[in-house]
Amino acid sequence: MTNDQPLRVGLIGTGYIGTTVGGQFHHHPKSTVAAITEIDADRRATAAERFSVPSEALYEDYEEMIADAALDAILVGTPHTLHHEQIMAGLDADLHVFCDKPLATDLGHAKEIAERIVESSRTLMVGYQRHLNPAFISARERFADSEPTWITAEITQDWLPQFTDTWRTDPDLSGGGMLYDTGSHLLDGLLWTSGLEPTAVFSRMEFVDDERRVDSEATVLIEFANGATANVSVSGDLPCVREHIHLWNDEGAVSLDGRQWEPRSVTDVDTDNTEHVPYIDHDEQVNKAEAFLTAIEEGSAPPATVHDALRVTAVTEAAYESARAGGWVDVDLD
Repeated sequence: MTNDQPLRVGLIGTGYIGTTVGGQFHHHPKSTVAAITEIDADRRATAAERFSVPSEALYEDYEEMIADAALDAILVGTPHTLHHEQIMAGLDADLHVFCDKPLATDLGHAKEIAERIVESSRTLMVGYQRHLNPAFISARERFADSEPTWITAEITQDWLPQFTDTWRTDPDLSGGGMLYDTGSHLLDGLLWTSGLEPTAVFSRMEFVDDERRVDSEATVLIEFANGATANVSVSGDLPCVREHIHLWNDEGAVSLDGRQWEPRSVTDVDTDNTEHVPYIDHDEQVNKAEAFLTAIEEGSAPPATVHDALRVTAVTEAAYESARAGGWVDVDLD
C-alpha cells in the first residue's frame, strides 16, 4: 500500500456504512474503491457514480466480486446476520476486512472468526467508532491502572418508529432489535473503556414481535470478573438520542455524555465530588478508514479488534437468552 498503489477496497453493500466509510476510502490518497457489490441496481449505479467505479467492476453477488475483482480489502456494510459469511469469504481470499458492527449475531460464528484471525496475517477491524473517540480514549486511559467497580450506562433513540418495516426490525437480517443495533455501541463503549471481563448477565426486554426476537427496550445487568457490576439500559422507542456512561471506583468517576450523534464529552469526578473537564481535541480524531489503513500499514492491531467485538457478541447473546428464559446466564468467552 503506497501512494502509487493504493489499497483496493471492494464494497459489499451501499447503505449507510457502505457510502460513509466507502467515501472515506474513496477520498483517502492511500486507498480507492475498486469494486462494488449491491443487489439493488439503482443503488449500485448511484454508488458507482459517486465513487467513480467502472461498470465492469459492479456486481450483484459478493462472491463473484471477490473472485473476479483485483482487491486488497473488503468493506462489509450489510445487515448483521450476513457478516460472518462475508468476513470468512474475504479472509479465504486473503483480503483485509473492515466490517460494520456487530461482528456476528451468533456466538459460535464470532468465535470462528476470532480463531481464524489468530492464524491470519490479514487485518480485521470492526466499526465500533467509540474506540476512535477522544472522550472514550481519555476515559479508558483513566482506568488503565485502576479498574472501575460500578458502572451505569444508557442510550435512547427513536429507533422503533424510524426502522419499523426495514431490515433492522427483521430478525433474520438484524439478529435481534435495539440491543443488537444501537445498543451494541453502548455495550462496546463500556466494555472497552472499562477493560473488564464480563462473566454473567441478567436481562429483561420488551419485545415487539410474537417470536420475542426483536426488542425495543432492554435492561441488562452485567457482572465482571473483578466483582464490578454494570446496569445497562437501552430504549428504542423514545424521541431522541441521548447517551450516558458513568464509571466509578474509589478514586471517583468518569462520565461520558452526548446527544444525537455529536462528539461525546467526558467529565472526571474526584472524591470531593468536584468535576474536572479535561481538554478534548476532536480535530485529532481519525476516521474509520484512516485507522484501518494505518493498522494495515504498520502491522498493528486496529482500534476495534475481533476480541473486542467477540465480547460484545457474547454479552448480547447472553442478554437475549436471559430475557427469554429468565435467570442469570454465564458469558461464554472460552
